[in-house]
Amino acid sequence: MNTATFALETRAQARRDFSTISLIGLAHGCSHFFHMLLPPLFPAFIRDFGLSYSELGLLVTTFFVISGIGQALAGFLVDRRGARPVLFAALSCFVLASLAAGLADGFGGLMLAAALAGLGNSPFHPVDFTILNKRVSQARLGHAFSVHGISGNLGWAVAPVFLIGISELSGNWRFAYLGTALVALGVLTLLALKRNAIDDRDGSWAHEKPGAAALKEEHPLAFLRLPSVWLCFSFFFFSTAALSAIQSFASPALTSLYGLPLKATAFVVTGYMLAGALGMVIGGFWVARSATLERNIGLAMSGAALTLALVASGLLPPLFAAGLAAAAGFGTGLAGPSRDMLIKRAAPPGATGRVYGTVYSGLDVGFAVAAPVFGALLDGGHPAGVFYGAALALLLGVSAAALVGLFRKR
Repeated sequence: MNTATFALETRAQARRDFSTISLIGLAHGCSHFFHMLLPPLFPAFIRDFGLSYSELGLLVTTFFVISGIGQALAGFLVDRRGARPVLFAALSCFVLASLAAGLADGFGGLMLAAALAGLGNSPFHPVDFTILNKRVSQARLGHAFSVHGISGNLGWAVAPVFLIGISELSGNWRFAYLGTALVALGVLTLLALKRNAIDDRDGSWAHEKPGAAALKEEHPLAFLRLPSVWLCFSFFFFSTAALSAIQSFASPALTSLYGLPLKATAFVVTGYMLAGALGMVIGGFWVARSATLERNIGLAMSGAALTLALVASGLLPPLFAAGLAAAAGFGTGLAGPSRDMLIKRAAPPGATGRVYGTVYSGLDVGFAVAAPVFGALLDGGHPAGVFYGAALALLLGVSAAALVGLFRKR
């Protein structure tokens, strides 16, 4: 092969990589956007339907219980049937969830919306990582994981602004859900038009290790014997429990602790996610230059835990406390690309969908368990517990990541 031909092929591969990375990033951002389908409008549901924070926490639990169970099962479906059709079905569920939320006349209608959104969310990680691992070249895979994480944080960041903004401009929160339905429909349409770029049948497992063929011949559930898989699951459980506290309850907790109005604290989640996105940008370069993933995670998440503990003290100036709570997202974002690489190394070749489905279901379980716990803390008059609990959960996540490293070295 001459130099000119090699250069052309290299540029063509780069274009294919960038197309796949950007489309999967958009899809992942959409899934995280729909994590926040209900929480930003909790105050409206309290006002119109007379719900408590514990009941609202149950809506979050419903979303993530369904998502967690579905995610573990979706990994098998993706490995057998392919990722692209599953992705299209997931986005269709988001459209239905938006319609259910907009038409809700009480707790039951909101529960239906939470269930549909959870079903739609369930396949995204096995789908996304199957497509990325199969289609993106090794040289760009770390940056692909970084973009994937950044897009998720941006989805979380945009959702409160989008939902609260439309609700306030229109004077009716139901119009916000017409907007979310159009968002999901627009993303689905674009991915359908660009479907060749996300076709996981076109590509190969270029990143497999020696001995892959032997591993593929094992029982489909053989990967469940690996301690690293369950430690990665635990890592997601604890780190996501912390995120659940911030996403759903940081705003009312700051209001109770520091006397800030809800309108001022409602966008702390957006700030947290934007700080996380910035952290992921830097983390993508950090992981490319570091072989010690567990150290990266430990430093970044311990810093975030310390920041949240300071906010919980109640001793800071009010606006500074809100800003510091948002800034804590930088630490969790910084750890993101190292986290995804850690899981990739724990996944046996040929079982990517199953491993990612199982490990990332820890994310859903963390949300499902934490939401009612932190909601009960607020109902019980313990707003500082939201931030102290989030800090403790982050430190437990650091411990799980360190144990993954120990098992991997054996």
